[in-house]
Amino acid sequence: MGRTGADKAGEPSARAERRPRARDIAELLGVSETAVSFALNGRAGISDETRDRILRTVAEMGYTPNYAARALSGGGASTVGFVVARSPEDVGSEAFFLQLMSGMQAALSASDYGLLFQLVPDVDAEVAVYRRWKAENRVDGVVLVDLREDDPRPAAVAELGLPSVLAGGPDPSGRLVSVAIDDVAAVELVLDHLVDRGHHRLGYVAGEPHLAHVARRIAAIERAAPQRGVTVSIVPTDFSAVAGARAVAELMSRPQAPTALVFDNEVLAISGIDVVRALGRAIPSEVAVVSLEDSLICTATRPQVTALHRETHEFGRVVAEHLLAEIAGHGSPSEQAPLPRLMVRGSTDSAATIDGEPAAG
Repeated sequence: MGRTGADKAGEPSARAERRPRARDIAELLGVSETAVSFALNGRAGISDETRDRILRTVAEMGYTPNYAARALSGGGASTVGFVVARSPEDVGSEAFFLQLMSGMQAALSASDYGLLFQLVPDVDAEVAVYRRWKAENRVDGVVLVDLREDDPRPAAVAELGLPSVLAGGPDPSGRLVSVAIDDVAAVELVLDHLVDRGHHRLGYVAGEPHLAHVARRIAAIERAAPQRGVTVSIVPTDFSAVAGARAVAELMSRPQAPTALVFDNEVLAISGIDVVRALGRAIPSEVAVVSLEDSLICTATRPQVTALHRETHEFGRVVAEHLLAEIAGHGSPSEQAPLPRLMVRGSTDSAATIDGEPAAG
């Protein structure tokens, strides 16, 4: 004789042992599975009353959609993925990532898309995430950052048929649509500002050189500095404050110490300022400081830090719009992000206003 979950105390029914399905919701409410699908995907074709009943029941039953079934039915996941192969400390300390994701979400939300974010230790793990997401139909597309030399990710996402956009770039392989950043022009803007203030010995505290944008910045400084009569010493780091402080201590111990220091981001810049002060050197009269990334940290420090300011929130929005176009099959050409402004503040110009001002030109 058959039995239900109520036949024997303590034994749940088969339905209770598994997560609820769209079919269960349909049977409970006496509607079709198509109606349930329409309600979950925000599609027309059912009454507002039916939609409200379904969504109320979905919330009560703790229903979560089967991503694979939803994608196979043509609904898609309505989610895009963003994986960053860096340490949690790096990502948590840089305002860039938060502003980028905030801008992306602004565009995604307007199209009823969500953002799935994950941290991994390296690009091999990142590729593994893409393969899993593709197999599970978890995302409709992905945003890539931090392109490396000989990077395996462009080929991997192309092989998977996963719509993708590179935030930064361009992609030398030509596989990825990108919203590119002109690192060469940005670096030249910084050099011209420092030369105008009489600096000809420069120390550059760089990030990890295997990252394409760092490599572009290093190459740009090495090429542009001699043209301006500037000697440059470059010390790569892992973006951590500890490594930044160590790099500055090494640079300032040299017989011909730099009179100006350029840092890849604001975290490195603040750690460097602490070292310069500990050495008894005045900022900016003895040592000028520039960050290639701007954030509230730069304006909260005294003196405020001269920095390249880009509209990262807007940058993220444009990246997401390109990805949505790729997902829709419309295609979108790569584009160049606007050149960042150099906000001149007290770390290079003691006469600068408290909030800084864009450099001329």
